[in-house]
Amino acid sequence: MKRSSFLFLKGLGLIFAILCGVGTAVLGWYDGADWMNIATYSIAVTGLILWGWYHFSVRWINEDLKKNIFTKFPKEENTQDEEDEENFFFKNIRENRWKTVAFLGVILIFIFVSFISENFFSGRTLVSFLIFLIFVIFMGVISRYIKGSKSVFVGIGVLIGLFIIGSLTIPGFLTTMNMKSMLVFASFLGLATIGQTFVALLGGLDLSIPFVIGSMNVALMSLISKGVSPWLACLVVLLLGCLIGFVNGILSFRLQGQALILTLGVGFFVKGGVQILVSMGTFSAGTVFGVVPGWMQNLASMGGKTLGLPIPPVIIIWIVVSILVIIALRLTKWGRHLYALGGSRLSSSRLSISEKGYWIGAYVISGFFSALTGILLLGWSGGGYVGAGDIYLFTTIAAVVIGGTSLLGGSGGYGLSVIGVFILQIITTVLIGWGLSWEAQQFILGLLIIPMVALYARSPHIRSQI
Repeated sequence: MKRSSFLFLKGLGLIFAILCGVGTAVLGWYDGADWMNIATYSIAVTGLILWGWYHFSVRWINEDLKKNIFTKFPKEENTQDEEDEENFFFKNIRENRWKTVAFLGVILIFIFVSFISENFFSGRTLVSFLIFLIFVIFMGVISRYIKGSKSVFVGIGVLIGLFIIGSLTIPGFLTTMNMKSMLVFASFLGLATIGQTFVALLGGLDLSIPFVIGSMNVALMSLISKGVSPWLACLVVLLLGCLIGFVNGILSFRLQGQALILTLGVGFFVKGGVQILVSMGTFSAGTVFGVVPGWMQNLASMGGKTLGLPIPPVIIIWIVVSILVIIALRLTKWGRHLYALGGSRLSSSRLSISEKGYWIGAYVISGFFSALTGILLLGWSGGGYVGAGDIYLFTTIAAVVIGGTSLLGGSGGYGLSVIGVFILQIITTVLIGWGLSWEAQQFILGLLIIPMVALYARSPHIRSQI
């Protein structure tokens, strides 16, 4: 690359950064922000864009420049200058196409939200968006130099970025009540995601989770309303969840490659059967009202307390269970065998690892935690509703995928799913805080999930390893 071209690009980046900084100041003034905030945002935006421009528009142009970034430039050569600079822009886009797609996708989301949400576009939101965008890019760049758990590093970086943009754009985001609310809802999703993670590590999927959650939610309320002891009713519901998981495991193992359709069918069967049973002699179907025991309400309500502390027990339950699950996956023989089966079923069979036992076991665990989530949701809502689990139809899968666990099996873990749960929860909170409708929220979440699923789909499926 010619030195003149290099200096031109640096100068262009400087001009662009200054214009963005000035634009930020103007928007902040128009938005009525304090002069100190205006100055801080303007300086931050100018510096971040200048760094980003230099790194991505200049350092990527020539590999030699990366190696000699702190050395003097060689003398200009008049030969083959055009060849050295030919199509460098498009070349780097091709080499970093996924980053480019993600970059453009985030920009489109911001534009989309600006059009559909009243009073969204402002100096504060624009600055927050730029900071978030550059922060995520920065984390992605650093991850290239990290060996090992890149998904964890990038996931934590995205969480921090989302937390920053939420705190800057939504009044009351950092309040204790909002933090508690996010943790409670994250706990529900996190517990429901445990089973999905186990199944995904084997290369399967469980679409019965939301139906089991809703069915066990209304079944528990029905049993309590009929005079059954709440403790005994909870035990019955948990056993039913395990039984449903056992059926899912048997059927999906017998009919290899059909886990998605089979679990969906079992879910519809369970949901319909429970609605028929609880609606006998009544005019309602799928909804049961009654008195929820106080201890059950305390488990999941916003005002719940743990040992006198204003912390809902469901949060503590999720934390303890998460630690145990992560330890079980990483440090036990059972966990290592699970990863081995997901990575190569043929090799595992040669080691005498029971594929059938682990496959059924994963689905039983999924059924158990689905039923547990249904129980906890009853304490939160105060009434049984068969549709209580509908929102978990694809959010459990999304949490697994966003966290970095491969749907092909053998890679990932529940720790990554926890990161995915928090990312989904913060995104949902931010979208709600922006005043977006339910439909718009689903649209944006879909835009975020599709490229991640497509990335995993580029690899051969686990079944091809048989």
